[in-house]
Amino acid sequence: MKKKVITLFRIIRAGLINFVRNLSLATAAVAIMVVTLTIVLFLVIANATFTNTIAQLDSKINISVYLLDSDTPQQVNTLEQQLRALPNVRNVGYVSKDEALAEYKAENANNTPLLEAISETGNPLPASVQIEPRNISQIQSIKNFLDKPANVALQDPEVGSTYSGDRKVAINQIAKTTNLLKEGGIIGVAIFAIISALIIFNTLRMAIFNRRDEITIMRLLGATTWYIRGPFVVESMSYGVIAALISVLFIKALFSTASSTLQASSFGLLNISYAYTYFTQHFWLLLTLQLGVGILLGAVSSIIATRRFLKFKSHR
Repeated sequence: MKKKVITLFRIIRAGLINFVRNLSLATAAVAIMVVTLTIVLFLVIANATFTNTIAQLDSKINISVYLLDSDTPQQVNTLEQQLRALPNVRNVGYVSKDEALAEYKAENANNTPLLEAISETGNPLPASVQIEPRNISQIQSIKNFLDKPANVALQDPEVGSTYSGDRKVAINQIAKTTNLLKEGGIIGVAIFAIISALIIFNTLRMAIFNRRDEITIMRLLGATTWYIRGPFVVESMSYGVIAALISVLFIKALFSTASSTLQASSFGLLNISYAYTYFTQHFWLLLTLQLGVGILLGAVSSIIATRRFLKFKSHR
């Protein structure tokens, strides 16, 4: 066991020494990996931000069914029970005429003319049933139910049932943007990951060529394949670690230097304030994710590369 630990230590030490020795060769590989990991980090933050935006808008959308004054409590109760039975309905609430008037007065507390006008006309506001949907993309199913003749007969013909179409359009737009972002981001990550792998191949090939005499001596002395390959794997994993740290620090610096401006603005549907908060609250988790992706990318690329080039060297 002790011998294995010592061997592992030597492999790691040799890999780190090679990393420092070949730093000029590794610059291109690290740079491309920084781009790859920055795209990954941006995707994670943007996806969380869009998800939060959709959830916020979703929670604010409801359908208001305005009732006739002549509707009986039994009719209203029956309507509520039928609505609760619909699969896409999360919650149903009843707002009486008095509650609607109190809410109207609270919303217009600073508008004296409106308050005076409504006090002179009694209470013209209708009672309503408030419906909270589970999935607004399927909100049409609720409207189809409300449009049935038996249910239309309970609704005030001057108002009927309403819901915010603008919000629905906004959520659909965010959902489409999120999907496009994911698809485009995955393609971008794949492209830069391939480029990173190719550059690592070339970097390791040059490193193996420069150390060909040393590798030959190690083989003659009976060194195992993994003892020879290990330092190269450690070296390329170091590329991933450095690239991950740079990508995270770059995003952190971007948020920090422009925090006041970014928190007060947004880019299209991307809520920069939430993105900044999410990045700050999940900094260590995101850093761990970046390190994991960077190390994995470097390790896989180097294992494939060393298997190819070292095998070629051993057959010469």
